[in-house]
Amino acid sequence: MSTRPKLIFLLNSAQRHLQQWLAAEQATAADQAGTPMPTPAQSGVLFALAKSDGVTMGQLAQLLDLEPPAVSGLVQRTEVLGWAQRRPCEHDGRTQRVWLQPAGRALLPLMTSTTHRVNQQLADGFTDAELQTVARWLAHVRQLPRAPQEGDDHVA
Repeated sequence: MSTRPKLIFLLNSAQRHLQQWLAAEQATAADQAGTPMPTPAQSGVLFALAKSDGVTMGQLAQLLDLEPPAVSGLVQRTEVLGWAQRRPCEHDGRTQRVWLQPAGRALLPLMTSTTHRVNQQLADGFTDAELQTVARWLAHVRQLPRAPQEGDDHVA
């Protein structure tokens, strides 16, 4: 009888390793291009804006599967670097929209090639069927209910 894999440990460890690996790959690309490269999290912002420029901060949080406070800091850091810009929504001044700036758009080809190369290496040695199973399992994990957070409305 085989023992089940330690999925939580493996997933957390793999995620940390992947983030470090992506950061190293982007640092190498930055050195070769002679330009600063975004962190993996900042890359997510730029990729999201490339597909949906001018989204609200809340929409960006949903696209990135992050909590709004995390997105706020992330967007602020990309603004400082000149890659994105927040502006008030023309229909609701309380809402901010985020726009990709030319400096951020210029990074997209290099980020895309780095991401493509890493994705290829991640898939090496696995069949399409195996990769579909991994993708299905990861999607399943993302759909699990979250534990209520402090401040959430609770229904009694």
